[in-house]
Amino acid sequence: MTDQGVRRTVDQVPATACDAASDRSRGPVPGEAGEPVPGEAGAELAVSAPPVSPAALRRAERRAERITAGATELEQRLADLLRGGLITAEQTGPSLWEETAARMVDAQAPGLANRARELGAPAGSGADAPVRLLEECALLHLLARAWLRRDRLPEPLAATVRSRVGLTTSPDGPAIRDDWLVLAQYDTSDSRLTTRRIWLYGAASGRTALLLSYGAAGRAPDLTLPAGLALDAELTPYPGAVQPRMALTERFAPPAATTVRPPGTTTSGALARYGAALRDDPWRESVPVTLDRVVPVPDGDGWQLADADEDHALPVGEAARTRPGLWRLVALSGGAPVRVFGECGPRGFTPLAAWPQGPGEAVPLC
Repeated sequence: MTDQGVRRTVDQVPATACDAASDRSRGPVPGEAGEPVPGEAGAELAVSAPPVSPAALRRAERRAERITAGATELEQRLADLLRGGLITAEQTGPSLWEETAARMVDAQAPGLANRARELGAPAGSGADAPVRLLEECALLHLLARAWLRRDRLPEPLAATVRSRVGLTTSPDGPAIRDDWLVLAQYDTSDSRLTTRRIWLYGAASGRTALLLSYGAAGRAPDLTLPAGLALDAELTPYPGAVQPRMALTERFAPPAATTVRPPGTTTSGALARYGAALRDDPWRESVPVTLDRVVPVPDGDGWQLADADEDHALPVGEAARTRPGLWRLVALSGGAPVRVFGECGPRGFTPLAAWPQGPGEAVPLC
C-alpha cells in the first residue's frame, strides 16, 4: 500500500507506442499483424515466399509500387494536417479520414486504410482527443516510413511492416507440436465478418499462440476450442517480429481436461513485456500476459488488478469494466490472490480467464 492506503497504479505505457486493442471493442483489424483482409484486391499474395512465376512476380511488383505511391501520398496528407493544425481535423470530422482511407484502398494497402479510418475516432471525442490524434498520426507516419524504407529493415521487422500495411502472409514454420492449453476464446464482429480469437499456451514449449478464425457477418466461425482444456496439436507460426499468431496444422487428439496453468508475472513484469514487444513491433496494440497473485480492487469508478506481494497495480481496461466477466473475477477472488490471463495494453488490462490460487478449473471471463 502507499502512504495514503491506496495501491499505486503503474503509469501508462507512453501511448505513442501503440493503441490498445484491449481498450477497444473492435477486436482485431484485418490487415494487421498478418491477419487476412477478406475481399481486398491482391489479398491472395503471400509475402513469406517468393512468387512462383514471372507473372506473379510482376503482379507483386505492381502492387508494391501502388502501396509505395499510397504511402507517399499518406505522408503528404499527414504533413498537411500538421501544418494546418489538429483543430482542422476536429472541425472536418471522420469524413477527412474516410476519404484518406479510400485512397489507401485504391493503393491496395488495406492496413494503412484501416489505421487512417480509425483516426476519425479520436477526433472530437473527449478532452484528450488532440493528444490521441497526434499519437495515432505518429504511428501511421511511422508505418508509412517503414514501408518506404523496408529494404533497410531487419527481415523480422520488414515482415511485420508488410503485414501491417495489409499484405497477407502464410505460416512458415517450423511447426510446434505441444499440449496446448486453451486460455480464452472470444468473438468480435463488424459489418463484414465475425472474428474469433483463441489464445493457447504450450505446456512444453512455453509459447503463447493466437489462432484466428473468420465467419461471415452474423455467423460464428467454424473453429471452436473450449477454454480450460488442452489440445495435442501441431501449430505453425506466421512470420513477423514477436508475432504470436499461428496456424492450426494438425490435431492428434480431441481436447481433454488438464491441470496445466500458464506461469504468471507481476503487473510491472507485464508492462515490461509489453514494452519489449514494442521494440520489435511499434504498432502492437497489446500482448498476452498471465498475472500471478493479483487481487481485483475497486479504484474510484474503475477497477485495478493489484499485486498481492508488491505495491503496484494495473487498471482494468474500460471496455472490460462493463462485462460480466469482471464480476466473475471478483467473485472468484473474494479478496484473495488469483491468477489471471488477459491482454495488456497502454491503457489497461483486459482479463480473459482466471484460476483460483489453490486447485480449481479455469474460469472464462470473456
